[in-house]
Amino acid sequence: MLKCASICTYEIDDPGLALKELQQQLYDKLDLLEHTVGIIMCHADYLESGVVKHISLHLPFDIAGVTTSSQATNGYAGELFLTIFVMTSDDVWFKTGVTNECKDDISSPVRAAYDLIDAQTSESPKLALIFLPLLASHAGDAYIDAWEQVLPKVPLFGTVATDDTLTFDDNATIYNGEHYSAAMPFVLCYGNINPRFIMGVLPQDNMLPYKGEVTKSDGPYVSEINNSNAYEYFESIGFAKEGALAENPLFVPFMVDQKQRNDYDGIPVMRRHVAFTKEGTGVFRGNIDEGSFLTMLMSDSEDVLSVTKEKIAEVNEMKEVNGALLFPCTARRLMTMRISPLVELETVRDSIDPSIPFMIGYSGGEICPTSVIDSTPVNRFHNYSLAILVV
Repeated sequence: MLKCASICTYEIDDPGLALKELQQQLYDKLDLLEHTVGIIMCHADYLESGVVKHISLHLPFDIAGVTTSSQATNGYAGELFLTIFVMTSDDVWFKTGVTNECKDDISSPVRAAYDLIDAQTSESPKLALIFLPLLASHAGDAYIDAWEQVLPKVPLFGTVATDDTLTFDDNATIYNGEHYSAAMPFVLCYGNINPRFIMGVLPQDNMLPYKGEVTKSDGPYVSEINNSNAYEYFESIGFAKEGALAENPLFVPFMVDQKQRNDYDGIPVMRRHVAFTKEGTGVFRGNIDEGSFLTMLMSDSEDVLSVTKEKIAEVNEMKEVNGALLFPCTARRLMTMRISPLVELETVRDSIDPSIPFMIGYSGGEICPTSVIDSTPVNRFHNYSLAILVV
């Protein structure tokens, strides 16, 4: 049986006191079983203050995760905050590691890191938790492709590191007290674990009356829509001007009716526009395949919160829930900022069944399956979404 607990601290200046608070909560909430792992999310300042290094040296299990702008757990929410989601079991076990830097290539570092794990066990994991660096050189789908080369039928769930700066310069991935700008920590879960996934996307009711077929693309680079130059297409419908997308980034995300890898399951994914090249090619945060349809929708804080409440209600209705990890896109935080930077997290904190240990933290991009086809998870990279793992 898998048992979970969330532990947290606001203490950022005194590593010893932070450790003491976490140890006391752990002692109060959980008896550690044979196999244990911790998933960490924290403000980047916890790395500089030495808290993450100190607690990793003294807690009796491996720790992997990312920085974030803000997070919440049972009873608490904050920005200058650190949380650890602890999983322990006698019949679920964990293998952890971290890849080499992924700046130039992802597949080779993933293969090398997984080969070290594979040499220790002949069993395939039931779930892979992956923690991605925020790199402009790679679209989110490239990480999925790399992991599916070594784990072709394993569900992938994870998040891209982020932070609370305007340029996201302070983000980092974390593994056992060390932090990285370009390496990818991971946790592989084996044995008697039953991962279930819920995806929350922005409501499609407010979709704008534009639908363009992607007629030429290469990964995240869309050069033609409806057989026209991508920039010229957006300019023709009033959404591009002077070489840039003329949209409010808080309210006009993109949705993709995605035909990815011939396994499209009818569930749309969302893509964030990054820029136009001087040739008029649109650059997005994830792949957009030829034959996909691009649409747009308006959204606001009420839309974000309505989806959050709906998905938490689904979690509350599920059976045999030991814990939950939730990764909402950081753009959702921006959309709800006029109410409060913590309102979505507080909504989860106040509406989830209090008996369910959980951790939620904002993400620079979400990895989560949208469905399972012929026993194979349809792993997807998402923007603007709320990704939930229930174990």
